[in-house]
Parts: sequence; structure tokens; C-alpha cells
Amino acid sequence: MEKKKLITGIVAGIVGIALVGTIAYLYVNLDNQKKENKAMQELADLDKKEMENEYQQFAQQYSEMKTQITNDSIVAKLTAEQEKTERLLKELKETKSNDAREIARLKKELATVRAVLRSYVIEIDSLNRLNQNLTAENTRIKGQYSEATRQIEGLNTERASLSEKVAIAAQLDATGISMQLKNKRGKNTDKTSKTKTVQVNFTIAKNVTAQNGHKTFYVRITSPSGTTLGGGGSFNYQNRTLEATMKKTVEYDGQETSISTFWNVSQSLLEGTYHVSIFADGNMIGSRSFTFK
Repeated sequence: MEKKKLITGIVAGIVGIALVGTIAYLYVNLDNQKKENKAMQELADLDKKEMENEYQQFAQQYSEMKTQITNDSIVAKLTAEQEKTERLLKELKETKSNDAREIARLKKELATVRAVLRSYVIEIDSLNRLNQNLTAENTRIKGQYSEATRQIEGLNTERASLSEKVAIAAQLDATGISMQLKNKRGKNTDKTSKTKTVQVNFTIAKNVTAQNGHKTFYVRITSPSGTTLGGGGSFNYQNRTLEATMKKTVEYDGQETSISTFWNVSQSLLEGTYHVSIFADGNMIGSRSFTFK
């Protein structure tokens, strides 16, 4: 009987020891499992946070790229991709880190967003380089145009100066101007009271640059009182119409040409100084004063 009790006690002790061991094992194993689960949760949270950061960075990159582009079509595409990225970021923030299926889907979407963003970066970089080349070419062409414009302006200035010089060189010159008073017998006289005809002689100097052909010369005589001895019609000079005393049209061939003009006296001439001016082609080509008693 006692032997049987001893055996029973031993068995009970062994079972107790085994039970305690099992309980200890389960406790330790459960504790380790908790630690593993906690570590896995922390990794999941960290992975989710990194994904959020990437989505946010990509959305910001789309926003920055839009400021570098003026092409409306590309800007619209970038805006659409930015809005998509921001929508996926919102979905990710609303997803729990332990939702493996949803996290996997959003991670796949993130890879797509990354690839699309990379393609736009390459395209925009290419467009920027092209734009820089075009800008440089435009600057070069503008420089050439400005240089050509300066050269043309210089040529126009030279041409105007040359034209002015030619016009000045082509202007006729009246030399040897003389004024003679004639009496009724056609003889020279110094007496204004006896004068019946006034003769003005002058010579047109040789000028090979002047235009050849018929030319009309106007003689204007101003009396001592300041009035013009009229009768020769009128002509234009410096935007004014002047009265002429005499005029004569001759054939001019660029060689020295002598010209004589006559004016019949219709009233007594005053004593004093008379001014004689010769005009042709709108220019005064000579003048001289004469005094008579």
C-alpha cells in the first residue's frame, strides 16, 4: 500500500514538473511571438511611412515641373499625374499598415508613378535643352539682324551724304555777273535817268555732274527802294514764290555757257545800289550788287 502511494506521488511530481515546464515554454514562446509581431508591425509602419514620403515627394516634383514648362498640353498632363499621385497618397494614409493586400497594391501604384515621373523628367529635360538651343539661335539671329540693320543704316547715311554731295556738286554756278544800263541808242550809260534797257550778263560755269538739257534761268533785280523790277514771271525758291525781272531758257550741256538777258525800262530808275540774283533749279546760283547815279 505504501509502495503504491509512493509510486503515485512520484508520478504526480513528474506530471507537475512537466506541466510547469510546458507552462513556462508557452509563456516564453508567447512572449517571443509578441516581440516578433511588434517588430513586424514597426517594419510595416516604417515601410508605409517611406511610401507616404515618396508619394509626397513625387507630387511636389510634378508641381515644380509645371513651373518649368509653358506647353499647355504637357502642363495639363502633369497636373493630371499630380492629382493622381495626391489621390494615392490620401488612400495610403487612410490604409492601416497591417493591411498587406492594400499596401501591396499601393506599392505597385507607387512604382508606376515613379516610372511615369521619370519619363516626364527626361522629356522636360529634352525640351529645356531644345529651348536653350532655340534661344541661343534666336539670340544669334537677332544679333545678325541688328548688325545687318546697322550696316543698312550706315549705307543709307552714306547714300544720303553722297546724294547730298552729288546734289551740291550738280548745282550750277553763275559767274562773271554784270549789269549794264543802255540808253535809247543801245549805248552803255551810267545815268539811270537816260536808261531805256537793262542788260544782265553772266556765265554758267562748266559742270559735268549737272543734268543736261533745257534749263530756265531767272534774273531778279531789286531796286534801291527794295522793290523788284518785275516782268519776268515768277519762280519757286525755298518754299516761296518770288517775282523775276527776266528769265531765259537755254540748252545746257555741262560746258561753260554765256547768257545775256534784257529788261525794258518802263519808268525812270532810281539812283543807288541794285542787287542782281541769278536762280536755276530752285537754287540761287549767283548774286552781285551794282551802284548807279
